[in-house]
Amino acid sequence: MATKVVVIGAGGREHALVRALTRGVKWGDPREVVCIPGSAGIALEARCVPSVSDVDSLAKATIAEQPALVVVGPEAPLAAGLADRLRAAGIPVFGPSEKAAQIEASKAFAKEIMQAAGVPTARVRVFDDRESARTYAATAGACVVKLDGLAAGKGVIVCDDSTQAFFAVDELWRAGARLLIEERLSGPELSVIALCDGTDAIALPAARDHKRIFDGDQGPNTGGMGALCSPRDATPELIEQVMREVIAPTLAELKRRGTPFIGALYAGMMLTPEGPRVLEFNCRLGDPEAQAILIRLAADPLALLSACAVGQLKAQGFLSTRRPAFDRRTSVALVLAAANYPSAPRPGDKIEGLDSLAPWVPGGQGEDLWILHAGTRLENEAFVTAGGRVLTVVALAEDTKAARARAYAAAARLRWTGMQLRQDIGLADVQA
Repeated sequence: MATKVVVIGAGGREHALVRALTRGVKWGDPREVVCIPGSAGIALEARCVPSVSDVDSLAKATIAEQPALVVVGPEAPLAAGLADRLRAAGIPVFGPSEKAAQIEASKAFAKEIMQAAGVPTARVRVFDDRESARTYAATAGACVVKLDGLAAGKGVIVCDDSTQAFFAVDELWRAGARLLIEERLSGPELSVIALCDGTDAIALPAARDHKRIFDGDQGPNTGGMGALCSPRDATPELIEQVMREVIAPTLAELKRRGTPFIGALYAGMMLTPEGPRVLEFNCRLGDPEAQAILIRLAADPLALLSACAVGQLKAQGFLSTRRPAFDRRTSVALVLAAANYPSAPRPGDKIEGLDSLAPWVPGGQGEDLWILHAGTRLENEAFVTAGGRVLTVVALAEDTKAARARAYAAAARLRWTGMQLRQDIGLADVQA
């Protein structure tokens, strides 16, 4: 009998999870993969169950499926307690509880955890009122202003001086919210994501996200315009250091507080001259990092995610004999975004070129090239844009240069009016 797995979400990350779980059949047991609510693009590969996004509806639809495992993609339902409701119904979940998810939902809480656990991070001040934040920002100099709460990767403004910081306070302020003003660190960023079972963790290959909308890291922040996995500076020694100094103490502190973390703990790092420092934590797989990481997975993810969900990474041998295998090649993920993203993405533009990348077409999709739907819908039997980040093109090759070439060649076969695509994803790694 096939094992049923439910993936919660509708974006490119969730499409990558569905793809990884589906192709995992060749290494593992038969399974049925269901996506709630999914999308028209995901429905090409898995059964999708329509649902509105509130936690009550998601929980009801998921419980009705009676799956053996649920993998929650986005942060919002985790922060709203979806995993708690499913566990109360006896369903194993890869995703943290509402309390543990506060490590992303509240940047102030994350700082509190880091300080208690001795995790290296930037100095910070937290403000509950706008005027106090303005006064501090006016003399803060170069800094980073952050909104305390979920902001889809866009609630952060990096400021070069006090004037920018002052205006950033006004731009991010929300009634009843809190702002953080942090020391501005320097160095390349790196995403280190660990799969956690509440006590133990396994590191995934590191990735580098490219947040800003334009080439050269210019323009406003987005949810992510592309990713490289793994960059040259993500050495095994560095990842071991991050696991030892960041992931392990954070897990221990959350467990000590009675809120063990189960799921994907994402540490957004900056590699400063003084060593790695945590910029933020996320409570789920990154997007588009997950797309770049999962194409490299050379093992069935089902057993690994299930072991995390039931707190048995060590007991089931994943810390020793069953460590997951990853392709040694490099992957590059390119996000193709809608016109006017990130401010006001325009929907309804017809997407052309998808047929030219079908699996049966030379140079089309396969084990080494993924085309993943993030913000699309079907209209008159054609896919159109229906979100800010529309598609993710992911390519796997021997090195960064070759992976970039393959990804950009595939992306060149896709088009719609106003399509946005950075041309420099992974370029710094080639030039290093």
